[in-house]
Amino acid sequence: MSQVLPATPLDRPTAALRRALPVLPVVAVIALLALPIAPSGEGGANIADAMSGLVVLCCALHLLRTRRRPLSATAALVLGLPVVGISVAAAGAADPGAGITGLTRYLQIFVLVPAAVLLLVRDRRDLRLLAWSFVALALWQGAVGVRQYVTGTGASYQGEDVRAVGTFGPTDVMGMATVVAFGLVCAVALALGTADARQRSVAVLCALLLLPPLAVSFSRGAWIATAVACGAQLVLAGLRRAVKVVAALAAAGMILVGGLGFGSAMLQERIASITQVTDAPDQSVTDRYTMWAAAAGMWREHPLTGVGLKGFPDNRDGHASLALSSGSDIAGAGAAYHKQALLSPHNMYLLVLSEQGLVGLLALGGSWLALLVCALRGLVRVRRAPRDATHPGPSARPGHAEGDAPGGTDCGLVACGLLVWQLVDFVYADIGGPSTVLTAVVFGVIGWWALMDPSAFPAPGTPAPAGAVREEATAR
Repeated sequence: MSQVLPATPLDRPTAALRRALPVLPVVAVIALLALPIAPSGEGGANIADAMSGLVVLCCALHLLRTRRRPLSATAALVLGLPVVGISVAAAGAADPGAGITGLTRYLQIFVLVPAAVLLLVRDRRDLRLLAWSFVALALWQGAVGVRQYVTGTGASYQGEDVRAVGTFGPTDVMGMATVVAFGLVCAVALALGTADARQRSVAVLCALLLLPPLAVSFSRGAWIATAVACGAQLVLAGLRRAVKVVAALAAAGMILVGGLGFGSAMLQERIASITQVTDAPDQSVTDRYTMWAAAAGMWREHPLTGVGLKGFPDNRDGHASLALSSGSDIAGAGAAYHKQALLSPHNMYLLVLSEQGLVGLLALGGSWLALLVCALRGLVRVRRAPRDATHPGPSARPGHAEGDAPGGTDCGLVACGLLVWQLVDFVYADIGGPSTVLTAVVFGVIGWWALMDPSAFPAPGTPAPAGAVREEATAR
């Protein structure tokens, strides 16, 4: 009779790696964004985009091997809804080649990669792995950015090379700010939603470390989106649980601004400019308003289907006023001075409205709204689950103290926080640049929580499936 030997310490990492194998291609996409981007890059495809294509291929092979049903009807509808507007706009593009390019890019960011990530993530452990991967990438990019600020080797800002851009270079000044903001939102969610004291402490430390690089990115849109997203997470997590985090953030802000000198005159002026968008706006704000007006003018001429994918640059001059400058000044961080043309309105909603019309905006916006509703519903149900009759309370579970977050709350806060951040940031930015592929991964993470997590949607008054209980117990 054969004897089963107990697992050795060396077997545990191997088993963990084998268990996480399906989601490792997604982790690779995140990790590849740590590599430097060529200073002369113009925001075209990069190695992370190529890896996202392999993620889609890996997902297809995984589905064939496991013979799983790919998506529920609800998930297929929510993820497939944007295809309607994208296809119509691609067919109506003035340049067929540009239309195909735009179609491929939109499908990559909003349909194919999110669906692949959604299907490769199998449980909450995988989602937590992706959340910590976001945090790790943010710490790396943030460290590079702070070094650029301190040593004066960043992108040019007000005549000084102090703007932190990480490895993305001056042609994608929003890249590092986006990565750091994603990591900060994930760290706050992991701190607020976990019952593990060690994980909470590490997450709080990571969140504090990410505040300086976000500040020296000088990205007003990222600041606003991060403040709104983290504020929403605090409300969703419960004020009692959030008091310590708020106190820590306030103390850190006082130390950074008063003690370490991060409250420089340049930074204070940038913060003050947020409220000066009408009285005395700078040229960047004037350019943005002018392009917003141009996008609205394109939509008024083509209200249903827009001017077609990639049609904004060709129609910009015919709708923009003389207040629009010739382009943004690009210099520093290893790049020579040059002008970068303004080829988008820097507002995702207006970009979709101008190029895809009402059909595209309702399709894409409807998909995002459905994700938001489902993600919030899942978070509410997970937080209420321990109070159901089948789950007497957190204190009834081993290892839990009264007031601890129910299992899965951290995952729900990650998804809701990232979605709120992205929806707010889209008011000030649109897709484009090397960091855009990370947006696709974010929508995949959100989609899994909103549409695929079975234990997040138990029927009221019924026990969770045994498999889901075993999975959550193992995750802890």
